[in-house]
Amino acid sequence: METLIHELKPMPNHLKFSSEPYANSEAVIQGDHYRFTILTPELIRMEYSEQGIFEDRATQTVLNRHFPLPKFQLIDHGNGLELITDRLHLIYNLQPFSRHGLSVRVRNDSGHLMSVWNYGDTGHDLGGTARTLDNADGAIPLEHGLLSRSGYTVVDDSRSLLLEEDGRVEPRAQEGLDLYFFGYGHEYLNCLKDFYQLCGRTPLLPRYALGNWWSRYYRYSEQEYKVLMERFEQEQIPFSVAVMDMDWHLVDIDPQYGSGWTGYTWNKELFPNPQGFLAWLHDKGLRVTLNVHPADGVRAFEEPYLAIAAEMELDPAKGDVVEFDITDPKFLQAYFKFLHHPLEEEGVDFWWIDWQQGGVTKTPGLDPLWMLNHYHYLDSGRRGNRRLTFSRYAGLGSHRYPVGFSGDTIVTWESLDFQPYFTANAANAGYGWWSHDIGGHMLGYLDDELALRWVQFGVFSPILRLHSSASPFNSKEPWRFNKIAEEVMKDCLRLRHRLLPYLYTMNRYASRESLPLVRPMYYHHAEQNEAYEVPNEYYFGTELITCPITQPVNPKTGVAEFKAWLPAGLWIDFFTGRVYDGGRKLSLYRNLESIPVLAKAGAIIPMTDLTEYTASVANPEQLEIRVFAGANGSFQLWEDGGDTEEDQDDQWCHTEISLEWGETAIFKILPARGNTTVVPKRRTWRLTFVGFVDTLVKVCVGGVEIATETSYDVTSHTLTVITPKLSVIEALNVTIANARIAVNAVEVEVFTLLNRAQIHFQLKEQIYRLVQEMTTPTGALASLVSLELEPSLYGALCEILAARI
Repeated sequence: METLIHELKPMPNHLKFSSEPYANSEAVIQGDHYRFTILTPELIRMEYSEQGIFEDRATQTVLNRHFPLPKFQLIDHGNGLELITDRLHLIYNLQPFSRHGLSVRVRNDSGHLMSVWNYGDTGHDLGGTARTLDNADGAIPLEHGLLSRSGYTVVDDSRSLLLEEDGRVEPRAQEGLDLYFFGYGHEYLNCLKDFYQLCGRTPLLPRYALGNWWSRYYRYSEQEYKVLMERFEQEQIPFSVAVMDMDWHLVDIDPQYGSGWTGYTWNKELFPNPQGFLAWLHDKGLRVTLNVHPADGVRAFEEPYLAIAAEMELDPAKGDVVEFDITDPKFLQAYFKFLHHPLEEEGVDFWWIDWQQGGVTKTPGLDPLWMLNHYHYLDSGRRGNRRLTFSRYAGLGSHRYPVGFSGDTIVTWESLDFQPYFTANAANAGYGWWSHDIGGHMLGYLDDELALRWVQFGVFSPILRLHSSASPFNSKEPWRFNKIAEEVMKDCLRLRHRLLPYLYTMNRYASRESLPLVRPMYYHHAEQNEAYEVPNEYYFGTELITCPITQPVNPKTGVAEFKAWLPAGLWIDFFTGRVYDGGRKLSLYRNLESIPVLAKAGAIIPMTDLTEYTASVANPEQLEIRVFAGANGSFQLWEDGGDTEEDQDDQWCHTEISLEWGETAIFKILPARGNTTVVPKRRTWRLTFVGFVDTLVKVCVGGVEIATETSYDVTSHTLTVITPKLSVIEALNVTIANARIAVNAVEVEVFTLLNRAQIHFQLKEQIYRLVQEMTTPTGALASLVSLELEPSLYGALCEILAARI
């Protein structure tokens, strides 16, 4: 088999991936042709080799096998063996792996038998994700994931190539079986945590990546782009990343050179001063990524052609193409040195790798997309910033190379309806940072409501990147839509930046605690069938549940439906303050202004206070803390410099925030601890207590009461307390006397719904009178049934009347 390495200088250190591939020797059971490694009580590596040769190096998927030694029992029968842990019971007959000779019994955490796997069983997992949504108009098939209701999955790493310590990638010298058995039952988060330990943790994103990205496949000139960015600034619409699609480089080239998809030379007609343009964007607080399609190599018209041709020992006078060969380390190093590093010196922050030429290289089994992701991600840390790349998914292990580009979707409701499920389900493959073309990319149709709903979903998705095709009629500037859509989209884009303190804390949890930002409902409710029946509903961080609206509103009622399931407990709408009792299925209805986003009782959401507008993504001086009534709650706000090279403990500052719920509620912000140099010395706190009744509050700093500005919004049941600027190293205590959960304003909510409904006035009056005269919600609902109302109207009334049961 062909190897990847030729005679050349060693790979630079920044292109080497750290790993611990050697397992604890005491966890290894080996025979002439088999080897089992007990990694955890739930995770076993199973290998078979006719040659008796086993692989200990890291692979494209697996980096670390050095786990703490688990307890297990080995029973040797002479003609077979048994391996027994607290959770698994493996039986093997010492022969080539077969259905009748290798099996594993899986027990749950209570010791009860869940299922039995026999070699060759494929199982029925919950699905993972997919390489791309290119040309998707609705649902597409998904690859296998790590989680299964049957309690086990098997990952086949037999064809994965090897990662050498010096940074090279090589094929396996011997064929054989290399399987990983995951038998975690329904402990889905534990399974994911050990997967990350095995395959590498999710990296910490730079803070700017969590803000809004502007992207469009369009032939911008420098002046047009500047005018657009200034318009966003005037409209107070914040962006943190400027994405330049392929027209930044020469695309109209002499046909003798092929197509213009691949390019590394600025189009000076459009961008006469690239370095000055990038500096201008940086001055506006934007980071910049350029799109590249590297498949066509480097052709003679390119500015860097002479240098890279000489490096590759080609005669520049002949004009031969420097072929793209990712398997050649000499080309790989020249690829970065001559094509990317000079542009980075001009001001490019990271790269959008838009690979679209399939998975074939000169080395069998080597996917060029994986190689591009791997080395571009590593190379992005060369200048001392946090690593980041932007590319498509290339199989298990791709979570190590964020952010994911999901591809060019069709602009339809069907596309939008699939994306919430697709995004949440990707966590089952450990892939937490998808970036979709928010609003859809191409074809389809103009629908202002569709665009609005897509942006609302984008706020509560991993990355919010607006994108569209080159069509002059297809772009995502909010002012191109009707006034309702325009204002809602603007509010959404501002809300995304307001949520940055919450998102960045969740970014740390994704990296440090193996907790993806977006998670299917069954991650936390594995034994409840309802959690598997709401594919578009998901947890968004530790405090919120999101239910994106992906269907048009009913024209008569002006609201759209989401069929939800709320876990047991109390839930409060993030936008309206409406209080719900959980533990049931129910339909949620919303007008165009919001989607259902529900905070658990006691939730604490740190946000940037944008009363004084800023597009900066830095740790803010003005913080809003949104606190939800009904239960004790706590939150650790984590902040650092946002773009440090490495994620080190001593770089972080954390602020503990808590709510003690009771007749007298106590809200506390403890002094900031750790590296306080990364946060402002003094902060203004806007404290919004949602779901509370109007009551008296007392605010103390360092034990001394201070004057604050207070107000109460009856509609959203929100008590607001605004403090003067306070030192971040002083404790803030708020005492809320006679704390009670607000009662939903049922009559007001019904009136608001009816007032907008496009139905007969007499029917409105009849419904409203029934509600006013009701003695119980149940009685009102029984009376409303007899009216044979439009289902959407009756459903929306049911939601209001029965939110509390």
